Amino acid sequence: MNVRVRNITIDCADPYALAQFWSALTGYGEDPEDPNAPEDPEALLVGPDRQTPALLFVPVPEPKTVKNRIHLDLQPTGGTRDEMVARAQQLGATIVGDHRKPDGTGWVTLTDPEANEFCIERSAAERTAH
Repeated sequence: MNVRVRNITIDCADPYALAQFWSALTGYGEDPEDPNAPEDPEALLVGPDRQTPALLFVPVPEPKTVKNRIHLDLQPTGGTRDEMVARAQQLGATIVGDHRKPDGTGWVTLTDPEANEFCIERSAAERTAH
């Protein structure tokens, strides 16, 4: 039996605020039929093609205390890895591990404003150039 991953759920303190960060970073948007509001109990972002898994942000009472056991690896579709890292930092992300190598390979590990880890890898164009 096969399944389709429908949502990737992220525990957080402020679903609306965290969804705003991830929307700006990924280009995912609100469901036009059910937009997010600050007072909603959760926030949902859907991918541009509406086929990729959605990002669902749900509140939890406890703060994050340990490293994530699962995280997102992001690959830019326009621009470069380093441009996306800079954009993520402008939006409030923090670099926690820089694994870039002098030959241009590697990735960067960051945390979002609520300390959830994610990685930014090289774009497909950067991969074919090296």
